Amino acid sequence: MSFPARTTTAEIELGSTLQPKFGADGLIPCITQDIGTGQVLMFAFMNAESLAHTLKTKKATYWSRSRNKLWVKGEESGNVQWVKELYTDCDQDVVLIKVEQSGATNASCHNGYKSCFYRKLENLDGAAAGAGYGLSYISEPLFDPAVVYKKK
Repeated sequence: MSFPARTTTAEIELGSTLQPKFGADGLIPCITQDIGTGQVLMFAFMNAESLAHTLKTKKATYWSRSRNKLWVKGEESGNVQWVKELYTDCDQDVVLIKVEQSGATNASCHNGYKSCFYRKLENLDGAAAGAGYGLSYISEPLFDPAVVYKKK
């Protein structure tokens, strides 16, 4: 599957054809959200191949920059993200997918958490005033990565 060439600004911004804008590196940012709760689960990149694979299989598939290969979410952990909806922003240079997470632990983060966003800045006002940048955990891990990924 290939995507159509980008056309006019009017068609890209107001038209009805998906014309993703991949960066010079061939990647497009992808935000992944839980379809039931709206919680942001993760952020990753896709290339044309992973986006096409996602659309074909309905399994969230990303481009792993660290491994330099396609990454089907859940291929190791069993925590598959089934794509239920796909959105793009106004100039089609970001993708948002809404997924139904499945698997034994229902987690999306490789560190064992439901969401990759499991910490928040403790004191936003204090940080703005120069008081530091402490983070606090907002959830508990759902699995032990050493067990799931058999890390030694």
